Amino acid sequence: MSRSVSTVQIARPAPRERFQAYTQQHLSALPQLAALSPEKRFEIEVVANVLPFRTNRYVAEQLIDWNRVPDDPIFRLVFPQREMLDPEDYAAMAGLLRKRSSRAEIAALANSIRAKLNPHPADQEQLNTAKLDGRTLEGVQHKYDETVLFFPARGQVCHSYCTFCFRWAQFIGDRSLKFASSRPDLLARYLRGQPRVSDLLITGGDPMVMLAHHLESYIEPLITPELEQIQTIRIGTKSLTFWPQRYVSDPDASELLRVLERWVRAGKHVAIMAHYNHWRELETPIAREAIRRIRETGAVIRSQGPLLRHINDDGDVWGRLWQEQVRLGIVPYYMFVERDTGAREYFEVPLARGWEIYRHAMKQVSGLGRTARGPSMSTSPGKIEIQGVSEIGGEKVFVLRFIQGRRKDWVQRPFFARYDERATWLDQLEPALGASEFFFEPEFRRMTS
Repeated sequence: MSRSVSTVQIARPAPRERFQAYTQQHLSALPQLAALSPEKRFEIEVVANVLPFRTNRYVAEQLIDWNRVPDDPIFRLVFPQREMLDPEDYAAMAGLLRKRSSRAEIAALANSIRAKLNPHPADQEQLNTAKLDGRTLEGVQHKYDETVLFFPARGQVCHSYCTFCFRWAQFIGDRSLKFASSRPDLLARYLRGQPRVSDLLITGGDPMVMLAHHLESYIEPLITPELEQIQTIRIGTKSLTFWPQRYVSDPDASELLRVLERWVRAGKHVAIMAHYNHWRELETPIAREAIRRIRETGAVIRSQGPLLRHINDDGDVWGRLWQEQVRLGIVPYYMFVERDTGAREYFEVPLARGWEIYRHAMKQVSGLGRTARGPSMSTSPGKIEIQGVSEIGGEKVFVLRFIQGRRKDWVQRPFFARYDERATWLDQLEPALGASEFFFEPEFRRMTS
């Protein structure tokens, strides 16, 4: 698969430019923030002491429309907002900062606030454990029969942090909350004992922050004849949005593309699970060039992202996003419901409205864009899709189904919940049609008891 010479002229960054980022300690160095009021800058600083903050020059200079700040969707995607914290928690942290309290006092308060934000949603820490030789295998999760998640230790950061991120606990410096492994050999041993596993998802953080040879060192031990069962290598990444230079002008961009190409030639389905939240992330020339180069390796790009209030809670935004992705050769994959973690109340959209947004977007795309599933809740029992709203026997209900489940026989099985225009998550729904509980609940209780 030979790569043609790019027609897009991209400035090559300095060797270490891609590692430079603005964090909470460097907020004052961002020149664009000078246009904001002192009060707004202070609000960002307050919240950034609780929720992880990181961005880079590309996001600040190319993606954010500073004339629309604070309402710009990419600004809200990356920069912490006051309303992301409970008012009492915000006031407490603001008070410490105004008093110039010690770092120890600020850290203690931040940790107490974070403890209320559900750092590990969907019971991932308790229920997704993988065991090898009777011991928990660090940095590996196994929730569904076919798919194992691997968290490479070198990939536990991102080029920028999304303010909604359900993996925010990976980035706050608390090792007890972090999933990470530097032992692909142990992962290989585990997979050899799991013949039903066909898909390996490399996640983080963002694996694409790694140098190409580091990424290769994690995956090469898994591309062997004895692990032929592994048909698909998925890589979860936001790099196509936050640092497309990774595939175009980084010093090892060509090496990274050759790595992907080698895996494809080895017979693996290589899927770049790209996280997109808004069509604007597709508009820059370098973002489109990155997409083109990845596709030339034979890898497939699939898109996913959550429905977020203040950012993309509009059917026209999703319709345009999916239309443009199909045009560029990206496969729309998932619209997620914002998870019950972090700044959930700031972002969450009622399920009823989410379904209407999804339906409105679907009306705007061709059949190739209707591969996007959703709205989908990644709950403890599994991925549950809101298929619609209907009336059965005079009762208004949500029609739901499992896209994926902890038990195979749950998958694709429809069930019904009472219609509730305010509900935003599974635990707020009640069974419909006279049922006392949902069909999966007895077995799920046995799994968790």
